[in-house]
Amino acid sequence: MESSEPLAIVVMGVSGCGKTSVAEGIARSFGLRFVEGDQLHPARNVEKMSKGIPLTDEDRWPWLEVIGGEMSASRARGEGIVVSCSALKRVYRERLRSAAGGGLSFVYLKGSRELLLSRMSARKNHFMPASLLDSQLATLEDPTGESGVVVVDIDAPLDRIIADALGALDTAGARSR
Repeated sequence: MESSEPLAIVVMGVSGCGKTSVAEGIARSFGLRFVEGDQLHPARNVEKMSKGIPLTDEDRWPWLEVIGGEMSASRARGEGIVVSCSALKRVYRERLRSAAGGGLSFVYLKGSRELLLSRMSARKNHFMPASLLDSQLATLEDPTGESGVVVVDIDAPLDRIIADALGALDTAGARSR
């Protein structure tokens, strides 16, 4: 049974896990709007990260408010949405759940430090340096087992990761939330 409540999905994880690519694939598959969370960072956050300075909670709260506002506005218009957002701490995820105003699904893209580092090191023209990976991993509060969270291993080709995410969302009943 399809729900009348528009889908809201956050594709989350540390830098280099493939949030953007996977979120775009999920959005395409479900016919939803995609919002790149990194593009919603205030300029000062991007500047800090570009300099290799980890963000603090105080840096992240305004950014999470903007993301939450995007989800809330989209749903208020009756439109589903897929957002890429690191959502590293449980309190961040709770803030996003509250802002979404209803059922919110998370797709946690999980991978080894070695795989993440190799992906980050291969990226071109991205503001997030590989030197910040360890601070992100230290900040991450693994969401495995949280309600509304599906976990997808990223040690696979992109099309397989997207298929796994879609399958996990269907199994979890995301479309019926």
